[in-house]
Amino acid sequence: MRIALFIACFNDTLFPDTGRAVVKVLERLGHEVEFPMAQTCCGQMHYNSGYQDETVPLLRRFVDVFEDAEAVVCPSSSCVNTVRGNYARIAAGLGDAELARRVDRLVPKVFEFAEFLVKKLGIDDVGAYYPHRVTYHPTCNSLRSLQVGDAASRLLQNVKGLELIELPDAAECCGFGGTFAVKNADTSIAMMTDKIRAIRTTKAEICTALDNSCLMHIGGGLSRERSGIRAVHLAEILAATEEEAPR
Repeated sequence: MRIALFIACFNDTLFPDTGRAVVKVLERLGHEVEFPMAQTCCGQMHYNSGYQDETVPLLRRFVDVFEDAEAVVCPSSSCVNTVRGNYARIAAGLGDAELARRVDRLVPKVFEFAEFLVKKLGIDDVGAYYPHRVTYHPTCNSLRSLQVGDAASRLLQNVKGLELIELPDAAECCGFGGTFAVKNADTSIAMMTDKIRAIRTTKAEICTALDNSCLMHIGGGLSRERSGIRAVHLAEILAATEEEAPR
């Protein structure tokens, strides 16, 4: 299958290793991955912050760049939710029938990474090796909006050497929420503190999730507390192999 990688601007700017890991896993599984250089932001930040007019040019560009792809895979459930949950509504509100038709054709081809592996390809073992104690935080967009279900857990359970530890109160938000963490900092920090407390009870070495935005928030708190626990995107865990492990 020819797969187009939508890296999402957050990953592209701050966490490029996640994009490389996605490519590595998909190519290991025999797929051809392309990275359209013309891609930019999906418009999530603009739309969620009330700047809906500013979202429109980004929507149009996303459609122009990705509409011919066989599948579009993104390691960010919040960005995928922007495309799948909001693009059709935005296009309909513009009264642009042709754009609405193009969006309707594209949206079913856009997938979050773990969702794509498990639900589209039917794969839950990608041949990974990661000898660490890991706990999984289901981010709000992956859990509530995209409803990826147990896709991430199934993938983690099949990673050789990995011990998956259940996270208490896993469904509770970490407090990031994009600009929410800036505009409502005190509330955000309180929510993050609760999440970190739950993570520390697991005695895990690694906290993983499907969104680097949430992991940045959680990872920052873990680092400031000198917990010794690292935040690592699921794709980077799945990209690791026994052949590459230190001897």
